[in-house]
Amino acid sequence: MAWRLILRAVLGGPATEPNLPPDEIEAQALAARLHAASQRLLGRGLAIRMVDSGSCNGCELEIQMLGSIVYDLERFGLRFVASPRHADVLLVTGPVTRNMREALLRTWTATPDPKFVIGVGDCAIDGGVFKGSPAISGGIDEVVKVDAYVRGCPPTPAAMLEVLCALVEANVSAPTRALRG
Repeated sequence: MAWRLILRAVLGGPATEPNLPPDEIEAQALAARLHAASQRLLGRGLAIRMVDSGSCNGCELEIQMLGSIVYDLERFGLRFVASPRHADVLLVTGPVTRNMREALLRTWTATPDPKFVIGVGDCAIDGGVFKGSPAISGGIDEVVKVDAYVRGCPPTPAAMLEVLCALVEANVSAPTRALRG
């Protein structure tokens, strides 16, 4: 009986659908635009800090793709940093759980100005599928000021790049932001 199952699995191939290839030209163009806008805004590439405020980790998997060989943000001067003190952008995922509320607030406070907060995924907007649970406080806008959202469950890396690019380009000409050297 077990041999039949093994034989069927070996001969039948994978039960999953093949991944759609990412549009590498589009990803390169978006990353190049983002790098150019961040150079005009900050005089250097963006430093990004990812904060998980209680998600299911679906969005984190997609964020990790931004550093993979397909998107490779490092080649455009964009990088993920380990400390919020070095970050320009906070990518916040998931609904804010009661246990992570204080940690998110401290991370936001530790990030120097000008800082941008991007809510990644549907859960970051209003709690998503976890909405109404006594374990969560709600969306991230109940804790910190959010500059933009990336919709999706989980959103694609290209969608994250588009929102990052739009946010930085919109703030390049904004005279109200204090630039740091």
